[in-house]
Amino acid sequence: MSALFDSRQSILDTVVQFFREDDWHFRQLEGRPILQLGFAGENGNWTCYAQVQEDKQRFIFYSVLESKVPPQKRAAAAEYLTRANYGLVLGNFEMDFSDGEIRYKTSIDVEGGQLTTGMVKTMVYTNVLMMDRYLPGIMSVVYGGVSPADAIAQIEG
Repeated sequence: MSALFDSRQSILDTVVQFFREDDWHFRQLEGRPILQLGFAGENGNWTCYAQVQEDKQRFIFYSVLESKVPPQKRAAAAEYLTRANYGLVLGNFEMDFSDGEIRYKTSIDVEGGQLTTGMVKTMVYTNVLMMDRYLPGIMSVVYGGVSPADAIAQIEG
C-alpha cells in the first residue's frame, strides 16, 4: 500500500461521518464493519445495513424488509422484483429463495479512489427511495393477490 492510501480516511470512517452529519441513528455490529440503521419511509419501515469491505475498498448499503415472502408467493415476488429491476441504474432488488427475505442493494467500489460523504449520500438515498417506491407493489403481490405485471404498472405507470 502506498503512503497516500494510508493517509486517507478509511471507508468506514467516511460512512460513519455521513450518518453522523445527516443525523441518522445507528449502531455498529459488534466487531464488524457493519452499521445497523432503521428507516421510516412513506410506505413502510425497514432495517438498513451499511457494510464496509476495507480490503476490497467497497461500500454496500442494504434495505431489508422484516416480513418474509411465504414460499407459495416467492415466484410471483421474484417476477415483480425482476420487473422492478429492469432499467434501474443504481442498485437492485434481491430475494433469498430459501427464506423469502427481500432487500434492495446499492454498492460502490472505490479502488484507486476515495469514498466521499457525497457518494455515500447517493448510495443511501437512492436505496431507501427505491425501496419505498416499490414497497406497495411488493405488498400487493405478496398479500393482495395482485399480479406482478399489474403491480409494476401501478408503481411505474
